[in-house]
Amino acid sequence: MILASCSTSPGNGASSTGTPKAGTAATAVPEPTSTPLAGAGGAAALQNAYVAVVQHVLPSVVQIETSQGLGSGIVYDTSGDIVTNNHVVEGATTFKVTASTGHQYTGSLVGSFPADDLAVIRVSGASLTSASFGDSAKLLVGDIVMAIGNPLGLQSSVTAGIVSATGRTVSESNGVVLPDTIQTSAEINPGNSGGALVDLAGEVVGIPTLAATDQQLGGAAPGIGFAIPSNIVTSIAGQLIKSGHVTHSGRAYLGVRIALTFGGNGALISSVDSGSPAARAGLHAGDTITAVNGKATSSPEAVTEALAGLAPGNVAKVTAVGQDGSHRTVSVTLGELPA
Repeated sequence: MILASCSTSPGNGASSTGTPKAGTAATAVPEPTSTPLAGAGGAAALQNAYVAVVQHVLPSVVQIETSQGLGSGIVYDTSGDIVTNNHVVEGATTFKVTASTGHQYTGSLVGSFPADDLAVIRVSGASLTSASFGDSAKLLVGDIVMAIGNPLGLQSSVTAGIVSATGRTVSESNGVVLPDTIQTSAEINPGNSGGALVDLAGEVVGIPTLAATDQQLGGAAPGIGFAIPSNIVTSIAGQLIKSGHVTHSGRAYLGVRIALTFGGNGALISSVDSGSPAARAGLHAGDTITAVNGKATSSPEAVTEALAGLAPGNVAKVTAVGQDGSHRTVSVTLGELPA
C-alpha cells in the first residue's frame, strides 16, 4: 500500500509506518449499555449537527488553481491569508482562488515550509470568512470528523468519517516525512489537499493531505486518509505570515544529504552541512548510515522517518559504515531543522 497526495495534479506516492498486521484477531467488544444518539431523535440531532458544521465552515474553504492542477485551502485570518499544502502551490507564483460563493481572486505566495508540506498564500482586498482552528491534541480515536474541500474540482464537497488513529507517520516519495498525522475514514480524494478536516464543533482540526492507494487494486484504498494536525498547521502558518519563513520548526535536524545505496543497504551521505550536528559528531560524506537508535535504516526514507520521531535536543545513536568498511556508532545531539 502506498499513499498519494490529494491534489488533482500528479501526486507524490508514499509509504506509511504503523500499518496494522494482517490476520490479527479482533477483540470482542461488549454491547453498549446505552446509545446516546439512538432512535429517530438522535439521528435527527446528528444530521442537524452535520448540516450546521458544513454551513459554518464552507465559507472558509476555497479552491486553489495553478497551472499544475487544483487543490483546496482554508482562510486563516481576516487579512486574506490562506493556508494549504505546499504540494498544491509548489512551482507556482500566482494562484486563482475561488471562494464558496463563486467569486474569484488572485493570490500570491506568502511563504512555504516543504518539510511539513504547508504553505500560505494571500488574497488582497477580498472579504473572506476565516476559519476557527481547534486543538488537535484533544482528538480521540472515534471522534466524528468531516473533510471539506474541492475533490476533482467539485467545489465545496463534504465527506464524513471518524478519527481512525492519531500519531501516524507517513512518508512521501520526494522524501518528505509527516510525523504525527491524523488517520481518518473520511474520504480524501484528489483536490481535497489543503482543505479542512473539521470536528462537530465546526473547528478545523487538520488539513487533509494524503490518501492511501493499493497497487494491487489499482486505485484508492477507501477510508484511509491522513491529515496534518491543526496544532502543527497554526504553528507553521503563523510563522510564515509573520516573517515569510519558519524560525522554529520543531523538527529534528541531523545535517546531511543522503542518497540510496545499491541494494538498499543503507543511506549514503552525499554531503554534510558545515557546523551541523552530523559534522560535530564526526560523520562524513561517503559514510553510509545503517541504523538510527538501533533501528535499521535501509533507505534515505528510513533515516528521515527515524528523525521524524525525534525532537531538537534529543541524542540519536547513528550507526555508520565508512568508505574503508569500518563500522562505528556516534552520538549526535540533534538540532532544529532550519527554514
